[in-house]
Amino acid sequence: MNKINNQFASIEQVTDRYFGQRGTEAPGAASGISFEEILRQKQEPYGSEQLRFSKHAMGRLNDRNINLSQEQNERLETGVMRAGEKGIRESLVLLDSLAFIVNVPSKTVVTAIDQSESDHKIFTNIDGAVIA
Repeated sequence: MNKINNQFASIEQVTDRYFGQRGTEAPGAASGISFEEILRQKQEPYGSEQLRFSKHAMGRLNDRNINLSQEQNERLETGVMRAGEKGIRESLVLLDSLAFIVNVPSKTVVTAIDQSESDHKIFTNIDGAVIA
């Protein structure tokens, strides 16, 4: 019979080792986020989290002198929300003469392309597209 080598006598010892001594830290201090905050975030509707741009996407926008208007940004966010509702994970969002590759679950724009600059107009590693 296999013998399990266990260095902990109780769940409290495991908790103390990995999350600090009980009573000395606020709940959630190990991660910096309380359980209540995580629960609240999970209960919020999908569209409540703001769209983010990766460092790469910001560089592309700057290199190509692309400035989104408030109306375009709202349409982009709406397109990402619609993609999420359809279960798309990696989406191409077409907006006017711009194309954005977006990681939908994290609501992060991965890259931005001015369609007139794209030589081949081929987009890979996506599982859906939205015209916003």
